[in-house]
Amino acid sequence: MTKYSLELKLKAVLTYLEGMDSFRTVANQFNISLTPLKQWVAHYKEHGIDGLMSTYTNYDISFKMDVLNYMNDFGVSSTHAAAVYNIASPSTITNWLKQLEEYGVDALETKKKGRPSMKKETKKKPVEGSLEALQAENERLRAENAYLKKLRALVQESEASERKKRK
Repeated sequence: MTKYSLELKLKAVLTYLEGMDSFRTVANQFNISLTPLKQWVAHYKEHGIDGLMSTYTNYDISFKMDVLNYMNDFGVSSTHAAAVYNIASPSTITNWLKQLEEYGVDALETKKKGRPSMKKETKKKPVEGSLEALQAENERLRAENAYLKKLRALVQESEASERKKRK
């Protein structure tokens, strides 16, 4: 849910673009902050009404790098770059820039959100008669032998302890 409706944004932007009032006057008239109004006007000038619509998206690493390179090449602010690339908040770009400077390009990679899946990875069964199948069978038989030896030793130990108790 967005804080401001599309209709309110459009009315405020069109009121400002008529040229009669300043940003501050229009912001007071519509009971909104000055900063969002300036962002809406910039987005409207770049993209029309589509620039005022709310967007929730994940940006891939190449898009993020394009935006940051644009800022670097042309020396523009994050607010201007957000308007040009239709990004809802300039702080998003500022965060990308901090991540890039602090951790490098890998930090811009989109992180998978939420809890990891609990699905168990299924192992593919090797083709019967192949080297992997024979090795797996050999390993299984060794484990089975070790288990039986341990079981036999435990049984003998318990029988020995019973004999001691009888004596």
